[in-house]
Amino acid sequence: MTPAFERLQKHLKQLPGLGFRSAERIALHLLVEKPARLPALVTALEEAAAAVRRCTCCGNLAEGEHCAICADERRDRTLVCVVEHVPDLVAIERSGAFRGTYHVLHGKLSPIHGVGPEDLNLASLRERVVAGEVKELILALPNDVEGEATCHYLTGHLPVEQVLKITRIGFGLPSGGGVLYADSVTLKSALEGRRGYA
Repeated sequence: MTPAFERLQKHLKQLPGLGFRSAERIALHLLVEKPARLPALVTALEEAAAAVRRCTCCGNLAEGEHCAICADERRDRTLVCVVEHVPDLVAIERSGAFRGTYHVLHGKLSPIHGVGPEDLNLASLRERVVAGEVKELILALPNDVEGEATCHYLTGHLPVEQVLKITRIGFGLPSGGGVLYADSVTLKSALEGRRGYA
């Protein structure tokens, strides 16, 4: 194979869920089998890189200041579901069980991996709580050590006295499992079976 092909394969392999064989298959597909698709893909990637940013309110993907969920006046802004990453938000949205808003932390506390509170999207969540916007905070973080540590940090370092209720999903989610890999029925049960946390 050529050096250019190997570079493409190397970059594809760095994407989540792609191993050596998958990266090779995609590179061959784009360069040999369907080369006409390549310009459109490159354009779409460039446009997305230029247009997509984080919502200033919740941290979700947005093309303006706010994402579609934060801009939707039909959503219950007093109900905020805290998730680790955007794919977790997408999974919960797919379940159709939640009509509130979200807050994406873009990670969880992990001292072993050098992830501290300053690395998480906490400032805008604090602002929402201080402003009195949040009546219930649903902690939909992974059921693992780092997820639990993040939940404890949030309840200990946010002005939670202004929040009427803090709950934690968990019913139906396996220990060590995350929101992303749960099916819609399990997520719906987890949201409906949430319990008081603090």
